[in-house]
Amino acid sequence: MPQPNAVSHMTLVRARVGCSDQVQACLNQMIEPTLNTPGCLHFALQHGHSDPLVWRVVGYWLDETSMQAYFNSTTMEVYSKLLQLQVVDSLDFQTFSKALPVPLQMRAS
Repeated sequence: MPQPNAVSHMTLVRARVGCSDQVQACLNQMIEPTLNTPGCLHFALQHGHSDPLVWRVVGYWLDETSMQAYFNSTTMEVYSKLLQLQVVDSLDFQTFSKALPVPLQMRAS
């Protein structure tokens, strides 16, 4: 059942040419600590299918407070590390408010 106050974040990470494996290694370090963070409903790291330099990081949170606590945790230092190592061309970080219900006729069958 959907959580009424759930929020999410998404980060698109573009690795520099030749640095995709290093970016993956850094991002992989986020998975276990994030999944064990209070309020984490789901967390996923995905590698771009059509662009091997792109990584997508998504997290779903019980509420805004849980997500903000995560943002202030040491786990988020991975992004700073990627920038310091100069292995990424870009980081696009977005947050999203609670999900709106999808009308029945729009749901996939």
